[in-house]
Amino acid sequence: MNLTLQIQLIPDRDQDSKLQATVRRFNEAASWLAKKAFEHKMANKVALQKLYYAELRSMFGLSAQMAVRCIAQVVEAYKRDKEKRPVFRPFAAMPYDQRIMSFKGLDRVSLLTLEGRLIVPMIMGQYQRERFTPAVGQSDLVRRKDGKWFLLALVNVPDGTPIPTTDFIGVDLGIANIAVSSDGDTFAGGTVNGLRKRHARLRDKLQVKGTKSAKRLLKKRRRKESRFARDVNHCISKRLVAKAQGTGRGISLEDLKGIRERITVRKPQRRIQHSWAFAQLRTFVEYKARLAGVPFVLVDPRNTSRTCPECGHVDKSNRPSRDLFRCVGCGFSGPADHIAAENIRRAGVNRPYVDAAA
Repeated sequence: MNLTLQIQLIPDRDQDSKLQATVRRFNEAASWLAKKAFEHKMANKVALQKLYYAELRSMFGLSAQMAVRCIAQVVEAYKRDKEKRPVFRPFAAMPYDQRIMSFKGLDRVSLLTLEGRLIVPMIMGQYQRERFTPAVGQSDLVRRKDGKWFLLALVNVPDGTPIPTTDFIGVDLGIANIAVSSDGDTFAGGTVNGLRKRHARLRDKLQVKGTKSAKRLLKKRRRKESRFARDVNHCISKRLVAKAQGTGRGISLEDLKGIRERITVRKPQRRIQHSWAFAQLRTFVEYKARLAGVPFVLVDPRNTSRTCPECGHVDKSNRPSRDLFRCVGCGFSGPADHIAAENIRRAGVNRPYVDAAA
């Protein structure tokens, strides 16, 4: 399985200056080439390379492989939306492959710049060290706004040994509680929602103000909120996978494709519904499960919140409120999120329609 590791680089002042110059020049070249590709409606890498490879090298001083990576970067960006001309920020991520980058053990990396090779010190945490292998494919050199450098290195790690299982933990995703398991565990409820509402209020104030400093603070808040959501999703996925591994079960999750269109909420809840990274949570659960050897399946989410687990009766009226499930057929009742998670668990056991780990 391919996994992206974030590794911090510790360049000295001279190395920092050379890295900045290289990344700026690369993205300047990419923006120039993107304009040419847009004007000629050209999204073919081979054709673009034949026309502009030599010009890229002579105009911007890029090495042969840097020019090749620049062309690939432009084609990839242009293909995403051919109606717009891609424009690359001065410090947009710069791709490195094995021809222009090589690791020197666990504490240094060799990077090609406009002024030759640099041996840059790097540091890794325990998580990265345990999973680090020689990088495969492409890595991205990133400079954050605070001036810190990171290498997003793609490594190949083996899947964990699959554990034999006949049962699953079902997980229901929602708004009041981001996730509820069929065991009755609730993840990220009132406390997290309180923080999300606070973030929204602060964001509204800054948007109304509209000054340059307010816009700058908005960008800072977006990064902070993104880190907050990422941390919560990591914590939820880690707990779910640990529970499944410890009890010899798999994880059954709703198929998140189109979840925002499927869920209907009142107007005041729309922002909360659209503000959470459900797809990111699914990705975290999936890759952690694969590393641990825990079976992971996606199931059809239709009617999971309206089906009675006792008699099988399906009816919209089974949900008299958001929090309560009461079957109009047999009278069975319970917390709505827990009932939905139990239906997702059964779907994982009986009829998984997508095997995400396959």
